[in-house]
Formats: sequence, structure tokens, C-alpha cells
Amino acid sequence: MMRDGYVARWQGREYQVSPDGDHVRIYQPEPADGFEEVRPGRYVRVVPAGEVEKLAYVRTTCTWQGQPFIVLGEHDGWLRVEYTGGRWPVAQAMGLEVFDFGVYQGWAPAAEVVDLREQRV
Repeated sequence: MMRDGYVARWQGREYQVSPDGDHVRIYQPEPADGFEEVRPGRYVRVVPAGEVEKLAYVRTTCTWQGQPFIVLGEHDGWLRVEYTGGRWPVAQAMGLEVFDFGVYQGWAPAAEVVDLREQRV
């Protein structure tokens, strides 16, 4: 699973979360007590921030064509990647899309991506 977002431990289990001031929104894919369905396959529970432990940001990194990337998502054997090398001529030569000033993204065949690893920041 490619992850890019906040996670936290709550009641002994790690969840995808979204910090919101003094509260944290905890998400999970199946129904449970205290969780409300926000869309099919997505349930949320809002808890006080003080109840969660080890809040962290998790991102998946990789190497594609010898260059460093963050993995933003996956679909049908492709990975949505964002170049982190900071050199626009390299991004341009790779045919990456300009997403924002200095931000270059593209779709990489998953079979060509190496060194996938999850990092907590």
C-alpha cells in the first residue's frame, strides 16, 4: 500500500488521520462503533487530539529512472509520482508535468520503480 498522509495511533491501532485543531479525524474502511460513514468504504470518527499518540506524516518514496520521487498514488499498474530532485532540466527531460512552480509530477509504470520505502517525517 502506498501511503502519503497523516497517521496516528489511537487505542492501540494505527489509522489514517486528519488533524483539525484540537481534534483529529480518524478514518477506516469498515464500520465500527462511533464511526460515521462519509462515503461507501470510508468511515470517520472525531476524537480530541490528546487521545491520539504518535501523530506522524507518512510518505512513500522511490527511485524511477535513477531519480528520487514521492509516490502520491497508484492505479492499474501505474504510480503517480512527484519528482524531488529539484532540477527542472531533469524533470523536463523525463517528460514530467508541471504541477506548480518547481513541482513536477507524472505517471510511472510500477514495474520500472525501484527502492520503494515508507518514511515518517
